[in-house]
Amino acid sequence: MISREQLEKKQVWLYAFVLIIAAGFGLLWPDSSENLDRMISFVLAILMYGMFAQIPFFRLKEALTNRKFIYALLITNYIVVPVLVWGLTRFLPTDPAILLGVLLVLLTPCIDYVIVFTHLGRGNEKLILVSTPILFVTQLLLLPVYLWLFMGKTAAEIVSVGPFLEAFLGLIVIPLVLALLTQWWSRRQPLGERFLDATAWLPVPFMALTLFVVVASQISKLYTSFDSIIRVIPVYAAYMVIIPILARIVSRIFRLDTGAGRALIFSAGTRNSLVVLPFALALPEPLNGVASAVIVTQTIVELIGELLYIRLVPKVLLRGTEVPNQ
Repeated sequence: MISREQLEKKQVWLYAFVLIIAAGFGLLWPDSSENLDRMISFVLAILMYGMFAQIPFFRLKEALTNRKFIYALLITNYIVVPVLVWGLTRFLPTDPAILLGVLLVLLTPCIDYVIVFTHLGRGNEKLILVSTPILFVTQLLLLPVYLWLFMGKTAAEIVSVGPFLEAFLGLIVIPLVLALLTQWWSRRQPLGERFLDATAWLPVPFMALTLFVVVASQISKLYTSFDSIIRVIPVYAAYMVIIPILARIVSRIFRLDTGAGRALIFSAGTRNSLVVLPFALALPEPLNGVASAVIVTQTIVELIGELLYIRLVPKVLLRGTEVPNQ
């Protein structure tokens, strides 16, 4: 029987396989795949709970002990990344759905499978793990600010408050509260600790299931939004090429060790596509179709990029003496 650790190490290839199967299913049986739309919120809610349960919210003090890395992490994700995204989006058409989709996905750092990518890329994944509460809270606070700065009144005009609040409550707040209660329970009773350990099995299979449901149900939108997809792929590819170089520069400025520097690169390069997808789906028609297609496209480009990252980051971009994870 496969262990959880083995499953997590193989998850990148699992996701790639699921993407291929989902795309084939969606194209061959479009009528059946469209019905999967109804499952997205339910599957995403379970995935969010599983991911939030693994975020060490009660270890925030531990994260703050390595302040040099935290400063580098926040500066990279909330100053360097937004400046780069602003520059790259100058090459996009003025279509608000395309722009909003790109901004939603590129301005939010990943808080889940980035930990595994960092480990595979020989970075200090423990630094990323204990930093996830900070990244989670800061992106929720700063994303509306950046949308307003980049899109102004246009963002307010196309965003319906009701569906957005519903998505936020159902897919962020409720899973987060349940995860916090689970962690609180685990700190007080052995049964709670065992239950929390069991939830660690949820992220990988439900990430795979979410990718299948999302891609299979949205692949037809990718096809019908082909003109939009063609425009955003170069932007995503350029982001994946440029941001690790910028993160490497920040790492050098803060004099991070090898493991921490690699962790910073992976955090900068890995985005939070599945967490922001519900917000795209909450947009009014037909904007939601284009925005969700744009976000799904980023997921595909990113997975390809991560397969290159885990080889190039330790061997080319940031070589050096391996240091033990702290």
